[in-house]
Amino acid sequence: MTTINLTTKIKASQKIVFDASRNIDIHQQSASKSNEVAIAGVTSGLINLNETVTWRGKHFGFYLTHKSRITAMNFNNYFVDEMEEGKFKFFKHEHFFEEENGVTIMKDKMQYETPAGIFGKWFDVLFLENHLTHFLLERNKTLKKVCEEINLI
Repeated sequence: MTTINLTTKIKASQKIVFDASRNIDIHQQSASKSNEVAIAGVTSGLINLNETVTWRGKHFGFYLTHKSRITAMNFNNYFVDEMEEGKFKFFKHEHFFEEENGVTIMKDKMQYETPAGIFGKWFDVLFLENHLTHFLLERNKTLKKVCEEINLI
């Protein structure tokens, strides 16, 4: 199993960052390079506990779908999305939020396991982990920009 941990500091309230992080429209904006769009479940606005979203995007030259469910949520502090259908053997993304002196510290913990035995592990080491890390970094860059602009209003 592979784990990716990222920390992003955002000059905005914890509530603003929490809500932006579960906003389907903002996610689509951050994933525009892969043409990722929500095609089923919650397809716009905020996703909540026990709701699902199915994404369709182009990764590694192929259009793939990924259905996830919000399996845990503690408002403004934490939520989890887990894969229900998709190409991974296992996929779990935990989102943590805490505020210090007007800055929200957002932490991502993404855990996944690839299928296809040793070939999946090689693909992960050679390509996938780097791809997913950059995907999250792009998402967090967009979240930071959007949240800090909202905070100025």
